[in-house]
Amino acid sequence: MFDDNYFMNRALQEARLAFDAGEVPVGAVIVMQNKIIGRAHNLTETLKDPTAHAEMMALTAAFSHLGSKYLPDATIFITLEPCPMCAGALYWSKIGRVVYGAPDVKNGFQRLLHQGEDAHKIFHPKTEITHGIKSEECAQLVTSFFKMRR
Repeated sequence: MFDDNYFMNRALQEARLAFDAGEVPVGAVIVMQNKIIGRAHNLTETLKDPTAHAEMMALTAAFSHLGSKYLPDATIFITLEPCPMCAGALYWSKIGRVVYGAPDVKNGFQRLLHQGEDAHKIFHPKTEITHGIKSEECAQLVTSFFKMRR
């Protein structure tokens, strides 16, 4: 029951909240021992803050919950590939695992990598990276949002 699909569905719920609020629909949840310790969606428009990405907000919630600035035993589930700013924050958190749904060719962290270069150049060396979980559903939400805005 508590697998990657389950928690990506929780991140998608957050992304739908962002969609409904007119925010770019990205959601994130942070999990430890099958318990969500942080959850958020994009709030950049609401807060008039370009750093209020889902990952940043979820990290803040998880740090508060644990009373710690490190998350080596946690996993973050994100509906869209993290941008370089969020990848940097995830690096500093020493998060154990990053799981994201859809790639973000335009703004994702991978645009900083050279062809064939490992993502561990961006993330902490001990961080495990998984991608493609519910990728189509995650991508469709973003595509629908931008089609609606045009």
